Amino acid sequence: MGMVEILVTLFILTVGLLGVASLQFVSAFSNADALHRSQAVLVAQQFSERLRAAAEPSTLGLGLVVDNQYFVQDAYNFADLSCDSGGSPYECFCLALPPTVPNCLQNQCSSAQFAQFDAYEVSCAVTAAAPSLSISLTCDDNNALDADSCSAGSRHHIMVAWPVESWQNQERILNAECNTNQSVAHDCVTLDLTL
Repeated sequence: MGMVEILVTLFILTVGLLGVASLQFVSAFSNADALHRSQAVLVAQQFSERLRAAAEPSTLGLGLVVDNQYFVQDAYNFADLSCDSGGSPYECFCLALPPTVPNCLQNQCSSAQFAQFDAYEVSCAVTAAAPSLSISLTCDDNNALDADSCSAGSRHHIMVAWPVESWQNQERILNAECNTNQSVAHDCVTLDLTL
C-alpha cells in the first residue's frame, strides 16, 4: 500500500507543478507586455513635451503650430538612415550622432532642423526602451487650405506600437488603430494632443 500512496502523491505533485510552470509562462508574457506599455507611455509623454516646447504661434489663426518637418514619417524610426555594421538600431544610430542629423544641442538650428533632430532623439528614446517599439506622429488637420501640415487647433496623434504574440493558442483582441498597415499583430499606446 505504501508504494501506491507514494505514486499517487507524486502524480498530484506533478500536476500541481505543471500548473505553476504554466502560470510562470503566462506571467512572463504579461510582464513583457506591461513593460512595453510602460515604456511606450513614457516615450509618448516625452514626445508630447517636445512638441509643446517646439510650438510657435500660428500666423494664420489662434493657437500654436509645429514645423511641417515633424510630419515627415521617414524621419522616425531611422527610416531615412542606413547602417552598414549590422548592429542593433541603437548601436548603429544612437551612440554617435549621424552626419545627416543636425546637432541642435551645440548649434543654432532652424525650426525644420530642430524637428529633424527631435525625430531622431525620440527614435533613440524608443529604441533604447525596447528595440521592437516604433513611433509615429500624424495630424487630423482642420484646415487643409493653409501651408501648415497641422493647423492651429488640430489634433496631433502620437502612437508608440510594438509587435505582440498570442500565447496558449489564445486569440488576442487587437486594436484596429494599432494594426493599420502592419503585417503582424501590434499593440500600441496613443496620445492625442492639441497645441
